[in-house]
Amino acid sequence: MVMNLVREFDRRGLRVDLLTIRATGPHLQDLPEGVRHRPLNAKHTLTAIAEIRRYIRSSRVPALLVAKDRAGRAAAIARAFSGCSPRLVVRLGTNLSAALRARSPLSRWLRTAPMRAIYRHIDQVVAVSEGVRQDTLGITGLPSERVSVIRNPVITPQFEQLQPSRPNHDWLAKEAGTREIPVLMAAGRLSHQKGFDLLLKAFALACERRPLRLLILGDGGLRQRLQQQCESLGLSQKVEFVGFQSDIYSWLARADLFVLSSRWEGSPNVLTEALALGVPVVATRCPSGPEEVLQQGKYGPLVPVEDASAMAEAILQRLEQPTDREFLKSAVQQYRAQTSADAYLEQLGVGA
Repeated sequence: MVMNLVREFDRRGLRVDLLTIRATGPHLQDLPEGVRHRPLNAKHTLTAIAEIRRYIRSSRVPALLVAKDRAGRAAAIARAFSGCSPRLVVRLGTNLSAALRARSPLSRWLRTAPMRAIYRHIDQVVAVSEGVRQDTLGITGLPSERVSVIRNPVITPQFEQLQPSRPNHDWLAKEAGTREIPVLMAAGRLSHQKGFDLLLKAFALACERRPLRLLILGDGGLRQRLQQQCESLGLSQKVEFVGFQSDIYSWLARADLFVLSSRWEGSPNVLTEALALGVPVVATRCPSGPEEVLQQGKYGPLVPVEDASAMAEAILQRLEQPTDREFLKSAVQQYRAQTSADAYLEQLGVGA
């Protein structure tokens, strides 16, 4: 999402410097020529304070947009010691209280107390959903006007011109809606947060009622455990873990149904992308984001977190009563990159 903003800022003729810590991956290969990538030597955000301070003093930039909490705190401290005063906006992309729920009270306090102390020195905090905004207000104690909501820049000009190819997979040989056995998809890091264990339980229940298949896109530390769960549920021939896919849109566009099983989110981009492709969806009512993306169930059913039976029922119902794809696409108009960039530039005090 940050890279989508960077490209949109560059498209408008703005000078953009991209400061990164331990940054690798395919996104950096697609940087516009006008964007200057300035990798920092630090291995952690809090040890990067001195480098950020030097950058602020030498560049004299009018504004800083910082992604994530720890980087935001580092930037606030660096600015305080720089002798300069660029406007500082911090973007938060997850519901922190939900993410910390399983930790001890001391661990939660150690994580959130610095936010309450440092965030009063940040000009504006941007939350990716109203749920994240309310969580941030509760943690930081900031006045309500200091935390705003800007939707993620999911729908880029490139996305709108997309012509998805057909993945090389036997289950996807026919078009969605025409298969004898529908293909469900899920995508994300194979972690506790994403709730794939819940999805497999729900999928097993749904398979008792009709033949189904499931493709899971993504990698992560829980892959082996999830594969073992598939075997124990008798799903080995019905579920495939296809790993990370750089061309995820080509896969999503072929799904009969997309399922988001997360325990918590900020604003789930893959759910937004599925809707933008006109794919029917089912999602958990997790904190935060799915309720807002689906507008309280208008564009797809929301089920309680950890309720595999409710998810199975929603899956079966959605397959029996598919929604018009153009109607689904209309759900994500707020998530266009141009709209998001306009809002960020307003908060940054930068014209374009």
